[in-house]
Amino acid sequence: MTTWVVGDVQGCKKPLKRLLKKVGFSWDRDILWCTGDLINRGPNCLKTLRFFYKHRDNVRIVLGNHDLHLMAIAAGAKQLGRHDTLEPILLAKDRDVLIAWLHQQPLLYQEHGFTLVHAGIPPQWSIKQAAKRAREVEAVLKSPDCTEFFAAMYGNEPAIWSNDLKGMDRLRVITNYLTRMRYCYEDGRLDLLSKGPLNNPGGPAAKNKALDAWFNHPHRKTANDKILFGHWASLQGQTSTPNAIGLDTGCVWGNSMTFYNLETGERLSEPCGC
Repeated sequence: MTTWVVGDVQGCKKPLKRLLKKVGFSWDRDILWCTGDLINRGPNCLKTLRFFYKHRDNVRIVLGNHDLHLMAIAAGAKQLGRHDTLEPILLAKDRDVLIAWLHQQPLLYQEHGFTLVHAGIPPQWSIKQAAKRAREVEAVLKSPDCTEFFAAMYGNEPAIWSNDLKGMDRLRVITNYLTRMRYCYEDGRLDLLSKGPLNNPGGPAAKNKALDAWFNHPHRKTANDKILFGHWASLQGQTSTPNAIGLDTGCVWGNSMTFYNLETGERLSEPCGC
């Protein structure tokens, strides 16, 4: 059995299938993990979601911000955006089955000594703390309160975690850390407006030395943990530490899709062409 991990698919089913063929993936024995954002922006979102649902016994996914966005629209808490490519899913006869399946998926998954998450884990949280807080959001996604959560999910505040947070503020900051974070301060205060690559002379980290990628802060509690994440296409999978394994290589933006072999650390990429 081999476990392969793929970065953000975002409706780009064709390069996904080419990579599966390239590695000789067998649905009888192998497992596919995904960093989330199965859908949106790409051309084949409905087919991609159906593909993952069909093979649900052999896939392990975490929810990304685009997956949550689809769920919020389906719940009537948000409208389709101008750049969304989700309408085929929303009009599909099997939409309720597909979206109900998404509601059962985690925000954080652990196995084989690895942690899978869409965006990252803030410096002040351990893996155990992150998993516990992810379960708070997951419980709401499975409950009748999910529509209220989706209505309150959007927003950048509070920008920092506090144990005293309650209600929707607490759930929103947990969700923002796990599904939207790129840059933050060492204490975990988020900067959700900065999105560019690292080491950019005009980038946020160059302008503000206290601001950096979540995985760059030297005293983060997860420094010795192996974390697989997506979400940050401009990194092109490059990070400053071997334990933070970036897998979003921007397929939907015309770059490539990347597979990572959990057992060997091998990476394989495929040009988008979706």
